[in-house]
Amino acid sequence: MTNLTKARTATYLGFSSPAVTGIIVLSLTLLCACTPVTRRPVSPIDLPANFSMPGEVPLQAQWWLDFQDDTLTLLIDRAIGDNFSLQATREKINEAQAIARQAGAALVPGLDGQGSAASTRDHTTDSSRETFSLGLAASYEIDLWGRVRSQRDAAVLDTNATEADYHTAVISLTAQVALTWYQLVEADLQLVLLKEQQDTNAKVLQLISAQFKAGKVGIADVLQQRQLVESTIGGLAALRAERDILANQLAILLGVVPTSAAMVQRVQLPTLPPLPETGVPLDLLTKRPDIGSSLQRLQAADNRLAAAAADRLPRLSISADLSATGENSGDLFNNWFSTLGANLFGPLFDGGRREAEVARNESIAGQLFYRYGQTILEAIGEVENSLVREKEQQVILSSLETQLQYAAETIKNVGDRYRQGVENYQRVLLALLSHQNLQRSILTSRRQLITFRISLYRALSGRLPPADRGPVAINSFEISTTFDHSSMRQ
Repeated sequence: MTNLTKARTATYLGFSSPAVTGIIVLSLTLLCACTPVTRRPVSPIDLPANFSMPGEVPLQAQWWLDFQDDTLTLLIDRAIGDNFSLQATREKINEAQAIARQAGAALVPGLDGQGSAASTRDHTTDSSRETFSLGLAASYEIDLWGRVRSQRDAAVLDTNATEADYHTAVISLTAQVALTWYQLVEADLQLVLLKEQQDTNAKVLQLISAQFKAGKVGIADVLQQRQLVESTIGGLAALRAERDILANQLAILLGVVPTSAAMVQRVQLPTLPPLPETGVPLDLLTKRPDIGSSLQRLQAADNRLAAAAADRLPRLSISADLSATGENSGDLFNNWFSTLGANLFGPLFDGGRREAEVARNESIAGQLFYRYGQTILEAIGEVENSLVREKEQQVILSSLETQLQYAAETIKNVGDRYRQGVENYQRVLLALLSHQNLQRSILTSRRQLITFRISLYRALSGRLPPADRGPVAINSFEISTTFDHSSMRQ
């Protein structure tokens, strides 16, 4: 078989006896083995035994339930059902399944039917003759080397990878909805906080103005406080724009026209749930769909490599024809003719095309192997990065809260001294600005802590279980019909 493998022209052999054909097929099957598929290790890298932090509670598939936020749950349910990008990804599965069925069809014998009718007229004798024919033609390639099976298996693996891509998209969508939702919540809370600060600054302005009229302070103190009050007007406008843009982004994720999404009632940022159990890095290989997709595509490439290698070997196909002819339709079922043949096709010379195809598929498989390893490394890195960020963010938040306490004490101290006339207004202004900036920073820091937890959930998540989806409404208002940006403006 070595000489046949390296042969480079086409050879054709015809057989009229079914017995001879059967002997040849049996002999070739016994002498030849299928082209093996490359065996790959479970992981191209040595995985660590554990993550840096073990966690406290089991991780549930619907991780967003840990936040105990009914609105978030409704938003995610709506997004999974109606997001257009996700639906497009779902359609890719149907396309991949159709391609797999096409590839598998070659393993089944093909059968074609044909029929014809012709009329021949002899003008010399002024006579005509009609001819009718009816036939069946069957063909089948004996998959000696596993080429067709390898192509079929590659297409099936591509389908599995596409399905895994869909589940990866679901995980990404749920995380994006949660991130956008809590950014929207923070923006709304920042608006409330900034308005409260504006009211506080306005009251301070009234006190300073009264002291100015009494001749106790200079005009510079009044002007500086007026500037502080005025600066919040621009800050409020920027926050309103940010909040409305986030609402539009959330509406798009839900598959809703941005001008018709529902604005939910004001809520608070949730308390951070206990840290979920991180498990071991090996779990990610079987849990995360993006790693599964990478592995499935690698295995598909190995099967295509096997098919390309088998394409250099001879092919054996069997064909059979059954036909009938007659001068009228009734004669068709009286005269039948059958033909059975076998074709042996062996490549002898193709200019190196098949060898180049093998090399190309080998290179593709090598690329996917290293990408698979890179996907595993990035998955482990995402978990570790989220753990580190959350841990250090808690330290940052604690420090900001302590600073806020000191800032409040400072305002009281310098305020008393200012009223006594022993402290200048600059110290009061700096203390007031520091306190207000810390209030806003703490709110942002709390939202960032939630963001890092969502990133951890996303890094640890696997496929979501299928769930029945009913009507989704928020605060008794249908998302798709009652959005009003202006209702939140004041």
